[in-house]
Parts: sequence; C-alpha cells; structure tokens
Amino acid sequence: MIREIIQIDEEKCNGCGLCIPNCHEGALQIIDDKAVLISDLMCDGLGACVGHCPEGALSILKREAEPYDEVKVMKEMIKKGKNVVIAHLKHLKDHGEHDYLKQGMQFLMHNENEILFDPGEVISEINAYTGIKIGSETKNMTKAHIMTEEFEMAGGCPGSRSISFNNDMSNDQTLQHSDQPSALRQWPVQLHLINPHANYFRNSDLLISADCVAYSIGNFHSKYLKNRTLIIACPKLDSNQEIYQQKLKMLIDESGINTITVMIMEVPCCGGLVHMVQSAVAESTRKVPVKVLVAGIRGEILQEEWV
Repeated sequence: MIREIIQIDEEKCNGCGLCIPNCHEGALQIIDDKAVLISDLMCDGLGACVGHCPEGALSILKREAEPYDEVKVMKEMIKKGKNVVIAHLKHLKDHGEHDYLKQGMQFLMHNENEILFDPGEVISEINAYTGIKIGSETKNMTKAHIMTEEFEMAGGCPGSRSISFNNDMSNDQTLQHSDQPSALRQWPVQLHLINPHANYFRNSDLLISADCVAYSIGNFHSKYLKNRTLIIACPKLDSNQEIYQQKLKMLIDESGINTITVMIMEVPCCGGLVHMVQSAVAESTRKVPVKVLVAGIRGEILQEEWV
C-alpha cells in the first residue's frame, strides 16, 4: 500500500512554528529551532500543515507503507538527538500507545552504550512524565524492567489524545430505570483525527456513522455503538476527504478490523459514506463484511442490509 507522509527540508525550515497548530495529530513539534516529525505512526499524510509553511519546507512524500516498527523509528530518532527522542516518547504516551512506549524505553536501555547522548536522562524524564516505574532491583539500566501497571493520562492536547474508555454495557437490566451511560470506547472519533494504528482499533468491530445519526437514533449507544469502535464523518460537509479512503484501507489491512457497520441518514448526500467504505474494501487485501443501516430523520431504521 502506498502511504503519504510529511517530509521536512531542514535546510529551508526556520522554526517559525506556523505548521504546528495545523497538524491534527500533534505529530509535528519545534525542537532545537526546527520542525520535527516526532511520530511517523501518527502522521496521516493529510497535509494540512503544508500550506502554512512560508518557507516551503514541508512536502508530502509517497512511499510504500510498512508495518509500524518502534525499534526502526527509535534508530532514526536517536540520530536527531535527545530532545527529539523525548518528544517522540511523550507523544506515544499522550496518544495511548503504551506498548510502543515500552518498546522505545527498552530500546534505550538495551542500547545505551551505542547512543551518543545519555539514555538515562531520557528515561528519567519519561518516568516523571508518564508514571512508568523502572525496576529498582538493579542499577543497571540495560537490565531494568518496565512495569506494566496502568498509565496515568496526563499532558498533551486533550482534543486529539487517543483514549480507550472500555465502557462495560453488559448488564443492560440495570439501565432500565436510570440514565444510560455512554458506550463510547475511544477518542478521537472524527475520521480526520483518528489514528488507524491505534491499539483500540485492532481486531475490533467498527461502526462508521454519519454525523447526524446519533442525534436521530434514541438508542444509538445501547444498541448500535455497544462493543464497537467508532468513526464519524460527513460526506457532504467534511473537507479534504481524500485521506478518508486511505485511512479506511489501513484499518482493514493493517489493524485487522473484523466487521464494518455503516450507519447513514435517509438523505441522499449520506450515500457517499457507503460508497467510500465499499471502495476502501474493494482496494484492500483483506475482505470484511459490511452492513449498512439507513436511519430516518424521525429516529426509525428504514433499511438494513449486508452489501
């Protein structure tokens, strides 16, 4: 699969920072007076940052996609210096990529003799930022073990940080005489903002919903969203939709989603969302079953079929 990703010309970059607010994923930061792509995993190739660079230092590079490999990423990051490595590891933590964060920390410990800066300083700063504990049973960092207890959620942009809620909706009887809780299992949900490689999408049942559906269907959470991951989009009003089909293909091929349920409104413009999903499935190497539900503006389900 060909993937688009941001490329930075360090010779042209003057560190002005105008690109930073326009990266929805928070994958760009100014470090040592230069823009740096701190997370290849998070960059969605949308290119919203490109037009805001007055020096023309940003461009979109097309390349063959590979499965994300934190060790390979760390090997490239250490070449850029300690501050870039710290920013990269913090970014992984902010987006809930705990497994990759542990791999990155382990890489530093196991390769400390080959790294030009002091990995211990990086580890100490990440410990303070994340709450991860390095095993106190040894002073040798290369033999320390990263504990696996729950990470605290702290730092980073709350609007784009990946969060897994793990709401339990199994006991429906307790909800009959009380307010129904949300069945939302993750954040973010807007298709522009989601990261197809996020852990919570892996092997999940995916619900792709037009923006208006949840406002029409009264039992949207308890019946349709329950036990599913969620993506929302509007095929009429969303801009720069070119990235949508690519993200859907990545969810199918690389995150291994099990099923796709598409919920749209009865209005004609919503049909574009179904077409987008069907095109992504047709271009993917894996085939997943797709169900389409059409909701009426009065809250009823008008049509339900496998496509």
